[in-house]
Amino acid sequence: MKREAKLLLNKACDSLLLAIELFNRPHDRGRVTGTLILLDHAFEMFLKAAILHRGGRIRERRAKQTIGFDKCVRLGLSDGKVKFLTEEQALTLQIINGLRDAAQHHLLDISEGQLYIHVQSGVTLFRDLLKYVFGQDLTRYLPTRVLPVSTSPPTDLATLFDSEVEAIRQLLQPGKRRQIEMEARLRPLAILDSAIRGEKKQLSSGQLRRIGRHLSSGKEWTEVFPGVAAVEITTDGTGPTLSLRITKKEGIPVRLVPEGTPGAAVVAVKRVNELDFYSLGAKQLAEKLNLTLPKTVAIIDYLGIRKDPKYYKQFKIGGVTHKRYSPKAIERIKTALEKESAEEIWEKMKQRRMKKKDAREKYSH
Repeated sequence: MKREAKLLLNKACDSLLLAIELFNRPHDRGRVTGTLILLDHAFEMFLKAAILHRGGRIRERRAKQTIGFDKCVRLGLSDGKVKFLTEEQALTLQIINGLRDAAQHHLLDISEGQLYIHVQSGVTLFRDLLKYVFGQDLTRYLPTRVLPVSTSPPTDLATLFDSEVEAIRQLLQPGKRRQIEMEARLRPLAILDSAIRGEKKQLSSGQLRRIGRHLSSGKEWTEVFPGVAAVEITTDGTGPTLSLRITKKEGIPVRLVPEGTPGAAVVAVKRVNELDFYSLGAKQLAEKLNLTLPKTVAIIDYLGIRKDPKYYKQFKIGGVTHKRYSPKAIERIKTALEKESAEEIWEKMKQRRMKKKDAREKYSH
């Protein structure tokens, strides 16, 4: 490992350790702000270490300063030789960076449930990337302990948002309107939603109050925060091996936002109609692959395309079932055809069908 990358990685692990230490301390003075600042700093140092380790540059030509957080994320996501991030991992980084920005520069009132989700998903992401980029286990830097002890255990994202929105509505009840407190409580929800939708901005007081009016009028939070409605929290394991990740829901793509787009982050969730996502029938798929329909269906069966929701989904409209494929199925089939020809797969499937037929006839006798 290059010396500069090693020093940056050590600095990243130091900041992560301090963030965890602050998160787990039993008193609150400066706890939230300190935790978010250190967690964000840990990732900026890690991203720079990873870029250097994979042969990239963290300084523009003739620049005195190293590149910023967003540029690091973009390089880790889209630079061919450097690439080590997925779109969903970039979403997590955007959310943490947005929360840090608000905590450092203005007011942020974030609940324990929200803070836990973001810190634990951050630790999971750091562990995943440390293993993937550097081949190291996080236990090399942190002790294996079961933490935290909590009087307010976290819930799933939907339940958490229900309780947050109810708390905001209470602050807006007639006779006890507390606008400043409402804005501080609403801000982390708005940051989460904006980061997911790819908007790199802090909302103004006017915008937050408008959102508050929508919520107090009884509007569902899934309508007010469409970005959050497009993701979910997935959990693997328990105790010291707990992994918590923010992932997009099935059928909802993540797109790279063009660099230089005003007010935009690096990636965004694009909410689409599922029939737009699964836009191809078998005949259309065959035409795009320049194959006959029978050979296309044989390849689909051979690759198990219909078993993977990235490629296939059935829709029932009225009494009719529609079998639909996503454009990703084209990529999957083309990749497979680089290793085996359509004719070879056709022959294999024909032999497979003959064996099944012989087995059925043998069993029937």
